[in-house]
Amino acid sequence: MLKVGLTGSIAVGKTFVTEVFRELGCFVSDADRTAREVVSPGTIGWRQIVENFGASVLASDGQIDRATLGAIVFADEEKRLLLNSIVHPLVFDRQNEWLAQIEAENPQAIAIIDAALMIESGGYKRFDKIIIIWCQPEIQIERLMKRNNFSRAEAEQRIAAQMSQEEKKRYADFLIDTSDGFDEARRQTEAIFKKLAALAN
Repeated sequence: MLKVGLTGSIAVGKTFVTEVFRELGCFVSDADRTAREVVSPGTIGWRQIVENFGASVLASDGQIDRATLGAIVFADEEKRLLLNSIVHPLVFDRQNEWLAQIEAENPQAIAIIDAALMIESGGYKRFDKIIIIWCQPEIQIERLMKRNNFSRAEAEQRIAAQMSQEEKKRYADFLIDTSDGFDEARRQTEAIFKKLAALAN
């Protein structure tokens, strides 16, 4: 089985690319969804977050209020590192279980894990190949402002809190540039899929 890590900064088009890979027959796991699962009410992750950040980060239904927690950790590097130290190990364990299950069922599979902080967390080292999604910085800012209804300053703060796109690209086996829209991103994704399929077989 070929284990592939897919990452890129915020608002560069990772969701679209992963959907194309899924259509092509790859198995795809979204780390963001996994991160939600490992901090759902009553889990070890949920308890650790409440212990460290207080009940003010809970929504009325007991779920972690991601917007409230996000506002705290994006403004404070130390708190962001604390949150990552709680969530990342739990996510890694869940992902490793998923990878083992896919491999047991389909040894020829291409299994892709999509994770925004794969490089920063060191998680990229577990994979056979790394795909980095990127786009031109101005397009990234515009997409983030539109998607999250952010001001330009808010969008720039979120982007600045992450590793730069140029730095991430240095870890890539394959690059997909989404600057020119969906059709071009799909063409690049299909070309990379052919290379991955050859490696998997």
